[in-house]
Amino acid sequence: MGPFDLFQKKGSKALQAQPLKVRKQVVTSTEPQQPLRSTFSAPNIRPVRSRKTGSSLATKAQAAKSRSPNPRKRAASGQLRLESDSEEGNTDDEKTVASVKRVRLSTEPVPDLNRHIRSTDAFVEGNDFQRSRVHAADIAAMDKPTKFKPAFLEHPDAKLVSLQYPSASDMERYCLVDPIQSDEFNTLDEIREVILITINLYVPDHEAALMKDDTHGLLRRLKRAMARRHADEYNEVIQEWNGEISRLRHDEALSRKIDSWKIIDLALIERILTQTYSRTVSPRVSLLKQYENGTDNVYGELLPKFVSDILCKDTRIRSDQLFVDLGSGVGNVVLQAALQIGCESWGCEMMDNACDLAELQKEEFNARCHLWGLTAGSINLERGDFLENAVVGRVLKRADVVLVNNQAFTPDLNEALTNLFLDLKEGCLIVSLKSFVPAGHKITARNLNRACNVLEVEEKKYYSNCVSWTDAPGTYFISKKASSRVADFALTNA
Repeated sequence: MGPFDLFQKKGSKALQAQPLKVRKQVVTSTEPQQPLRSTFSAPNIRPVRSRKTGSSLATKAQAAKSRSPNPRKRAASGQLRLESDSEEGNTDDEKTVASVKRVRLSTEPVPDLNRHIRSTDAFVEGNDFQRSRVHAADIAAMDKPTKFKPAFLEHPDAKLVSLQYPSASDMERYCLVDPIQSDEFNTLDEIREVILITINLYVPDHEAALMKDDTHGLLRRLKRAMARRHADEYNEVIQEWNGEISRLRHDEALSRKIDSWKIIDLALIERILTQTYSRTVSPRVSLLKQYENGTDNVYGELLPKFVSDILCKDTRIRSDQLFVDLGSGVGNVVLQAALQIGCESWGCEMMDNACDLAELQKEEFNARCHLWGLTAGSINLERGDFLENAVVGRVLKRADVVLVNNQAFTPDLNEALTNLFLDLKEGCLIVSLKSFVPAGHKITARNLNRACNVLEVEEKKYYSNCVSWTDAPGTYFISKKASSRVADFALTNA
């Protein structure tokens, strides 16, 4: 998951001789689910660093992927394909709604009664002055002719449009352009996605049904205007939307709908993460090109659906608990945990450019959450080698869930991490791509002092579309800090 110095920690704690409790290594397997229609594509390269070379590497598998012209750059829109007017029907909307439903059914966490999802400040008029954000018009504009072209060629004066989000924040500015390359930001697709998600999740059901009416509904008319490339018709629909969403906000209908949520839908989480990334990391993706082939480092990114399952199903972390991502790269997982769970969320990364981008993402992410009227847990980003960072050392002692993407870590680095886990509190869960306990390992009198003896491991399987470096399924591990295993051995063999 991020780059770290190779470090063998010395002076690991000697454990008192204690008892054998047979470690259970369970393989959990369920039927693979249908791939989700996600708008969140694999982001930048997040490497493991060797002290020997001090450099970083993108995996050959990632570089070889031909599905995207730029494997390092998340498609800023990746949204639903827009059909011609003759093909409209309601297939796109039905598929999007179905995708939202599949996400909800696949995670289905137990509601956290302590979680406060709605931001009361976001619905106070004029309370947006301290929330600076990057507008879409700042990253996709007509003054970038090599990347964008006018969306309405027959209406050259149709350049800017403003869109109202659910909160009382100032409207988002969009420049009406089309991307020249498919991996660039797509303005019209994002506008449509924002409106569609807002209707599906924020708008009261009876109002939403009218907006989605197949004949005269707002979505139908927006889609028709886009297909015809009719600027005046398009602007009229956007103005109508702005008026309707403002009316519903003033009537407190949007606030009441958010208050009825038990969780934040994954489709909305992905939209916020994608918006944040496209406005901060994508324009500066060249800063990450130090991650080149031919070094000792490899990339790995866990995608939002997989992260959601880890947070909500595997670990069941709650809003009053603490999450740590060791090797957090540009901070995607740290942000997702803070928003989806509402917990205190920490990350540690050592590559300076990745840290700089993570700080930009944090600032934009907080503004985006406010724009959508949502709260998130506290976000804390540390720089440096997590094995040596004193703040991280103190935080780990309070951690409830620790995530480590150690897919490409050396045995020495994994051993150093295992020693670090001796300081975790009892019951802390560690999620990793490789096990910190060797296959077939058993506690004996000869290996009693090994740090891995305090970990109880469960092996699980993930399926396709879970990680960025491959479409193939794989395994991951949930380790639980359980020092009683060593004590049980000592009692049994006294």
